Amino acid sequence: MKILINTPNYKNPSSGGVASYYYGMLGYWNESVKYNIVGRRKGFSGAVWLPWDILVFIIKLLLWRPNVVVVNPSLFQNALRRDFTFLNVAKLLRFPVVVLIHGFDLEVSQTIDSKWVKRNLNKANLVLVLANQFRDILKRWGVTAPIELTTTKVEDRMLDGFNINIRKGEIRNILFLSRMVKGKGVYETIDTFEIIKRENPYIKLTMVGSGEELDNLKSYVDGKNIKDVSFTGPLSGESRLNAYREADFFFFPTNYGEGMPTVVLEAMAFGLPVLTRKVGGLVDFFEDGKMGCITDSVRPDEFAKMIDPYIRNRNLTLQTSLYNHKYALDHFMASKVGIRIETLIKKYTPKC
Repeated sequence: MKILINTPNYKNPSSGGVASYYYGMLGYWNESVKYNIVGRRKGFSGAVWLPWDILVFIIKLLLWRPNVVVVNPSLFQNALRRDFTFLNVAKLLRFPVVVLIHGFDLEVSQTIDSKWVKRNLNKANLVLVLANQFRDILKRWGVTAPIELTTTKVEDRMLDGFNINIRKGEIRNILFLSRMVKGKGVYETIDTFEIIKRENPYIKLTMVGSGEELDNLKSYVDGKNIKDVSFTGPLSGESRLNAYREADFFFFPTNYGEGMPTVVLEAMAFGLPVLTRKVGGLVDFFEDGKMGCITDSVRPDEFAKMIDPYIRNRNLTLQTSLYNHKYALDHFMASKVGIRIETLIKKYTPKC
């Protein structure tokens, strides 16, 4: 089977989550997969590139003759408009289309023209989403195309050389890894750590990432005179892997419009207990008490109480580490995610 996948510039790390997703899937497809780069690149917006992208897309369809096309919008007006254009072009030329919806902002879902979304998605052979909640919303809008769940991924190669036996159940380093924006819970992370630090002066907090709040966060920590908070900036490659290896607990109190946060899956693969919030696809699999804690709360004092048993009980922390590592190996590795996506595509598209 030949699969043509539209993706932002996966060769550029700053192109966003979809690009990162497909870069991470390189080498893990079993079928014949070709990427078609669309959208912003070389300093020009996606709107400027769109006419050229459509032309190149049509040429690839006619010359390569894929068995199926995959488009990858998020639930935002501009992203949907762009990818619905590719969907309609492909359908006009009689190519099956799969739509994989990555970001799904619940606030946007309350204001967007749901009839327009429904009308276009019903042309797809298959719609893939990252959470049951997203599927329920689409069905409520009247989407009758098949809708299946998928997940983001952990690159198999990330775990090369990693041995879960390094985990001993002791928590000395709490890790936050994401963009430094308010919606990701960055200030709640600092406030929670301040509470934890009062009783556990040896624990440190590592904040990995860049973003609009980074300088303000540094000033916030200095103003409160909180010790042992490290801001690394963005990390990639071996440095990013070391951040997971050297951490003992992963804290991600996001209140953002998450789909399936890859950082949580990566943290689990490295055997880290996790405290996070009930967002996106996390709700569908996260086992509270077995994988760590998942909550509706946004209160730092409650977060601190949830983390405390893992600081006090090495056996609990170790059991959670082993469970998370195995669960991630069984469910989230890119090699397995690729097989599941290809299996679903074959199920819902005409046989080649």
